[in-house]
Parts: sequence; structure tokens; C-alpha cells
Amino acid sequence: MEIMRVLPKANESCWCGSGVKYKRCHKRSQEPVTAGRLSPLRPVPDSIVKPAWADGSNHYERWNEPAVKAPEIIERMRRTGREAADTLAYLGTLVAPGVTTDEIDAACHQAAIDRNAYPSPLLYPGTKAPYPKSVCASVNEVICHGIPDSRPLEDGDILNLDVTLFKEGVHGDTNATFFVGEVDALSQRLVRITKECTERGIAAAQPGGRINDIGRAIQTHAEANGFGVVRDFVGHGIGEQFHTDLQICHYYHPDLNDVIEPGMTFTIEPMITVGNFRGRMWSDGWTAVTVDGGRSAQFEHTVLITEQGPEILTTPTDTGTHPYWTL
Repeated sequence: MEIMRVLPKANESCWCGSGVKYKRCHKRSQEPVTAGRLSPLRPVPDSIVKPAWADGSNHYERWNEPAVKAPEIIERMRRTGREAADTLAYLGTLVAPGVTTDEIDAACHQAAIDRNAYPSPLLYPGTKAPYPKSVCASVNEVICHGIPDSRPLEDGDILNLDVTLFKEGVHGDTNATFFVGEVDALSQRLVRITKECTERGIAAAQPGGRINDIGRAIQTHAEANGFGVVRDFVGHGIGEQFHTDLQICHYYHPDLNDVIEPGMTFTIEPMITVGNFRGRMWSDGWTAVTVDGGRSAQFEHTVLITEQGPEILTTPTDTGTHPYWTL
């Protein structure tokens, strides 16, 4: 005979005996993130300089951009990186239960325009269709590239916001994971360890070292704390192009032994998971989620290698408002 379980209410103790409220325990695991409605495409004024893919053709020609950047490009990247970081810090102040990720996207879109910048993800070419929004918003088990929509954020969610701006002919790319209301202890620990992984990866990016030193540092710390490291998505070279050929794995890859040189610019952006590090794609061709529904967190900075070591180009003007510095 099958025994029927009477499910508790959201704020009652979970049936499993964990002592945690049902809404923060098995209720969450039974309710994966689902896609909401998308709002219409938001226009960008003609006065703003746009990257090649802004025509919506879902195609653009890449070129062989040097890994080591000229000093004048680096100066432009410093300015654009700061603009992206300040935009991310602003968006973080909007994160709250009941707010939709589409509302956050609208705020990001307007913030970019107000800065005379183009939101780089908008219409970026994909395997099926261009990315339709100005920010990536990845909730709970979404690893990356979540598309903002009508789903309201819920108390206890975690939300990664990934901001990239194109201004002065260069891109600045950064992201952070935010708490939505009261978040359970495991999710808090996941986000903290992910931030630490990002810090350790950046610290390992030393001139004269190897690219795979970065992944070794990240993987060692994540796995020592019982978490997984996503393999399907990596950091990347960045500059006049959003993505260059330079790849930055967040796990140790023996073949990625190129020497780290002063003048290189790239992102370090580990995605760390509670459970299985493997992902699967939604039918939209963009949204990647963990195969087991376990939560995933991420932080990202654009980094410049100097003779003295790594320099973060996406530090906000007011570090006190940015989760990377305050978590």
C-alpha cells in the first residue's frame, strides 16, 4: 500500500526531519526554476556605438586579437571595467523578493544607456538565436546565461547577475551572486566559497606563471570544501572583442600551460556547485542548469596582468556597495 505524505505549509518544519522550514528544504528541491514570459526587445539609441552583433544577425566575424594589449587599450579597459562594476553594484541594490529579473534587466539596459555604453550581451550570437536581454540573470540551479523574464524572485533564492558593457571600443565584464531575502546556510556557504575561489584564482594569475595555475587554485579550494567546479564554461580573453581565443579553465587542465604575460587581459569567473558539476541546456539555447538541480554560484572579474601581479579592472567606485568586497 502506498503511504500518502501530507506536505507541510511553507513556514512549517520540513517532513524530512531536518529542522529547516519546508520552503527552504524539500519544497525548494521540488520546485526547479522555470522560464517566465519575455518582454519585447529593448532598443538602444543610434547615438551609442555598438558592437558588430548589434544588428541581430546572430553572426559576426572574429579576428585574431593579441592576448597582450597595448597601453592605450588597457586604459580604455580600466574605464569601461569601472563602468561595468558600478552598474553591477547598482543592480545589486535592486535584488529583493518579488522583483522580477526582467525589471532588473530593464534597469541594467537603462543604466548602460545612461553611461553612453552598449550592454554587450544584447543580441550576442547564440547556437539558436541571439541573446535577447542586456544582463544575464541566473537563479539557484541556473549555472549561467539565464534570460531575464517575468519570474519574481523568491525569499531564499540566490541570483547571479552578469554585466558586460561595451564603451570606448572595449568590453568590461563582471558578475556577482546576491542573496534574495533570507538564504539557507548551505547556500550562504556556497556563495562564500565561490567568492574565495575567485580570489584565489586571481591571486594565482602571476606573470611568468601558467594559465592552468588559475584553475588549480580554484579547483583545490572548491573541492576541499565539498563543492564542484563547472567544466562546460570557462573564463576568456577580453578586450576589443567580448571573447577572444584565450581560455581560462576553472579546474586544472594540463594542456593549458601557456605562460601568463604582462599586458594580458582576461576574465576569471568560476561557477561552483553544491552537487554535480555537470550541466544541461534548456531549449532556449542559452540557459544552463545543473543536472541534479543543485545550486550554483559565480563571481567574475576582468583582470589585467601587470609586472607586479594581477590588477582587477572591474572594481567599483564604491567598494562598500559591491558584494565581491562585502560578502
